Amino acid sequence: MKLITKCNDNIVRTEEEKLQMIEEAADYYGKFLTALGFDWKADPHSENTPKRVAKAWVRDLIAGSINPAPEVTAFPNSDGYTGLICQTRIPVVSMCAHHNLAFTGVCHVAYIAGKAKTDMVIGLSKLNRIVDFYSRRPNIQESLTKQIHDMVDELCVGNRGVAVVIESQHNCVKCRGIKNDSVMKTSQMSGYFHTNEIGTRQEFFQLIDQSRY
Repeated sequence: MKLITKCNDNIVRTEEEKLQMIEEAADYYGKFLTALGFDWKADPHSENTPKRVAKAWVRDLIAGSINPAPEVTAFPNSDGYTGLICQTRIPVVSMCAHHNLAFTGVCHVAYIAGKAKTDMVIGLSKLNRIVDFYSRRPNIQESLTKQIHDMVDELCVGNRGVAVVIESQHNCVKCRGIKNDSVMKTSQMSGYFHTNEIGTRQEFFQLIDQSRY
């Protein structure tokens, strides 16, 4: 099986490969628990833990690493809409590439469609799918933010700017080391959002603030 060499990359796996991954990962995770001093087979609460962990990784936690990208249909901006398109508070469930602990929060995405009727827009539900696709893999938040930005930028042909903000809490901070509830915020902006033309960046942040209530 070809290995993923960059933690936040993607190689599509067949169902047979996924089942093989679950079996092998369960075996190794059992050995991991044994190495940490647990007789995990002796306790009914943990005797199936290696299999559960392996299935959770393959079916959920790294789904974005091994499944194809979501099909996203773009539509012509036939009515010539020129305003800001924004979706806030899209759930983020991802995993820190450094410690393999979850980080969770929300993502806010916006773009400004091109003025031409041949420029493209996408449905709001597709923004959710894009965020989830890139979130479900080992990552660092900075890279995740840029991955989401770049895919929206690519799909929305002719756009005049894309903005992505992620706010999340990292369990590698909450559960170890200094142990606090700090929130990490990252942003990636291009076009009008980067230059702040006609107050576009302020409008985006105002929409984010309004979504908190």
